[in-house]
Amino acid sequence: FSRNTLKYRGHGAFNPFPEDNNQKMSMKLNELNKITSSFSNTEKMPVLFLGHGSPMNAIEENEFVQGFRNIAGQIKKPKAILCISAHWETRGTFVTAMSNPRTIHDFGGFPKELYEVQYPAPGSPELAKEARDLVKTTEVGLDDKWGLDHGAWSVIKHLYPGADVPVIQMSLDYYQKPQYHYDLARELGLLREKGVLIIGSGNMVHNLGLVDWRRLNESFSYEWAQEANDKMKQYILNDDHKSLINYQQLGREFQLAVPTAEHYLPLLYTLALKGKNETADFFNDKPVGGSITMTCVKIS
Repeated sequence: FSRNTLKYRGHGAFNPFPEDNNQKMSMKLNELNKITSSFSNTEKMPVLFLGHGSPMNAIEENEFVQGFRNIAGQIKKPKAILCISAHWETRGTFVTAMSNPRTIHDFGGFPKELYEVQYPAPGSPELAKEARDLVKTTEVGLDDKWGLDHGAWSVIKHLYPGADVPVIQMSLDYYQKPQYHYDLARELGLLREKGVLIIGSGNMVHNLGLVDWRRLNESFSYEWAQEANDKMKQYILNDDHKSLINYQQLGREFQLAVPTAEHYLPLLYTLALKGKNETADFFNDKPVGGSITMTCVKIS
């Protein structure tokens, strides 16, 4: 809301000790399997895009919070969560790799009660390494300083209030174009088959500069915001990801709806992971404050 690869000899090489080399090869394969099997295969997990809205949703009771709870009840409890949040922008791409990520209160001007919230979910260095190793198009760094920002914990706490599901975050490289983020996300698809719930957290329409703060707690939208949100949903239903990647070419409504990319890009991560025979369903599909939409997407 606010801002190992395995090396081996060629088959033509003379091998005076074939059994010994085969044993070494077997040992190397076992080492590789330990890396790729740190999360065993499961039924394919869905993917979520969550419109997180105001940080106050972390402590308020409203229809959006109930929507988060409801969606958690519809899916199998994950082994871990990988969250791409609008609120971690970096130069380069990173994943959090600490065992106990801190709760980051990355906002200002809110009640003391909000700053007292802690979400002590464990991290997963194993998942961080697996995510890093899956990505081939760029180097992914392992981060030990960030934690969980409010784009992650303010919504995940409603999905899993017991903080008993490990959570890691992946950063947004703000130097890269939308296509980069979409292509990167596609490389993470295997994690869905290992019990990992991938969440993009942002807002489809997000223009803080034009928010009517007097109407933040009611369902109110400017005409351009509603038009942009409706077009986004239609593109999603039509699997027209190309148009959504090139959103800057879609006219005035989109220029107003996405003045900066950070809250929109997590949507592209979610859409990139959609399989051919999967469907997209919307929930929490309402605007607030005129220039923000809370629309969420479940892909399964």
